[in-house]
Amino acid sequence: MQIDVVTLQPLAALIFGILILVIPRLLNYLIAIYLIVIGLTGLWPHIFATTTTVQAFGLQMLSS
Repeated sequence: MQIDVVTLQPLAALIFGILILVIPRLLNYLIAIYLIVIGLTGLWPHIFATTTTVQAFGLQMLSS
């Protein structure tokens, strides 16, 4: 079985939801950790990519 971000997000949400029900004080920490992990996994392919500013915003220069 291959685990990717699409599979990991619902699994993390389920686990965090159960933990929040059991221990409500963990809510702030769990949300912070979840957001950091999802943000890093979303940005990971773009962190080491060598692109110019124009390409980073999805714009392409047309060559004649």
